[in-house]
Amino acid sequence: MDEVIIGRVLTASTLGFHIIFATIGVGIPIVFMVLEFLGLRNKDAMYLTMARRIAKGYTVTVAVGVVTGTIIGLQLSLIWPDFMRLGGQIIALPLFMETFAFFFEAIFLGIFLYTWDRFKNPWHHWLLNIPIVIGSTLSAVFITTVNSFMNTPAGFDLVDGALVNVDPLAAMFNPSSWVRIFHVVVTAYMTAVFIIASIGAFKLLRSKFKEDREYHKKGLKVMMVLGLVMASLTVLAGDFSAKFLHEHQPEKLAAMEWHFETEDNADLILFGVLDEETQEVSYALKIPSVLSFLAGNSFDTEVTGLNDIPEDEQPPLIIHYFFDMMVFFGMYGLTVALIYFLAKFSKFDEHHPALLYAYVLTGPLSMAAIESGWFLAEMGRQPWILRGYMRVSEAVTNADGLGLTLIAFVLLYAVLGVTCIYVLLRMFQGKSADTERLEMYGEDYKGGRLP
Repeated sequence: MDEVIIGRVLTASTLGFHIIFATIGVGIPIVFMVLEFLGLRNKDAMYLTMARRIAKGYTVTVAVGVVTGTIIGLQLSLIWPDFMRLGGQIIALPLFMETFAFFFEAIFLGIFLYTWDRFKNPWHHWLLNIPIVIGSTLSAVFITTVNSFMNTPAGFDLVDGALVNVDPLAAMFNPSSWVRIFHVVVTAYMTAVFIIASIGAFKLLRSKFKEDREYHKKGLKVMMVLGLVMASLTVLAGDFSAKFLHEHQPEKLAAMEWHFETEDNADLILFGVLDEETQEVSYALKIPSVLSFLAGNSFDTEVTGLNDIPEDEQPPLIIHYFFDMMVFFGMYGLTVALIYFLAKFSKFDEHHPALLYAYVLTGPLSMAAIESGWFLAEMGRQPWILRGYMRVSEAVTNADGLGLTLIAFVLLYAVLGVTCIYVLLRMFQGKSADTERLEMYGEDYKGGRLP
């Protein structure tokens, strides 16, 4: 197999595995921050128990995320050495800052975990959530600026193959940084919230402990409130992204939408089958003029077509399907959250089994949307590793052994994934949430209320 393909598959497998734990790492802290706040404000032991249990499970995913994040840093140098020689001096700052943000989070996370019930004023413990959320979010911010730099390079001049006039801050906050940061952060929050909602809905369907039902119902309600907010922000982020791509990466927007001719009143194409020779799309859902509106808030906006992009600079057209999956799976969470509240306010049972099964899917499908979005982002930059300056084929290592390395890392990820799932299941197996609440707060609080 071609070394470029192996290198791309190896990096894709690492990123695809890591993004699961990175998303959880960014999003879950906001969940237990909100739950602990509700528990203290309402003097409700159930919310406090939720916060503690989620934080305990979170530490396992953080450990796996650290391993895979370290592997990504190594692979950048080992698999793409020419890229690091060219861009390493520029992206070194956000890479270092991402590490700093993680250590900042980890320090306060350790204090947070070991100081439950140690403060005379429990609100002092809640304050520890703030640096944890800041640290986890900044980790996403800094690493996203690196990826943004690869899509819209800035902060340097290239003279005779050497970088001059290097400005690391301008490179970090390049044209796509703010749009992509907003998109990454809100989708991570949304996905984390829906993962917890999925667990709550599953427990309501299958839990052996009937006394836990009130606990999971309360948790599900909070997650649906947060999910509705975050999913709505995700729609806004998608709108910002479409407008940005129209201005700065028209080839990606055109490939995403199988848009071949430059024109106004361009249709939005969802799904379908493409005949690349004739450029005809069959079995698609076409929404008239909406692509133009998304690109520039006007149906008369002219959208660049692929036929005006050099053929050797066009992204692979398969990214259209990743775009479809990202949009469909992302909108699923928003739709289900709306249904939950419509059922609640219309006096229909929002915990009806049919609806619970729909809630269970929100977490997995939101994570699928994250995966689809990252495949869209990375494949949509092809054939460039540093857009406009270096192609992927120019950046890959000449060293042998990438095939064996790919097999070794895939096995490693399989072991890490199975181990993580096993540990999480064992951590909470055989003990009801209500039992854990009683252990933490005693028989006097059996009603779920703190004095």
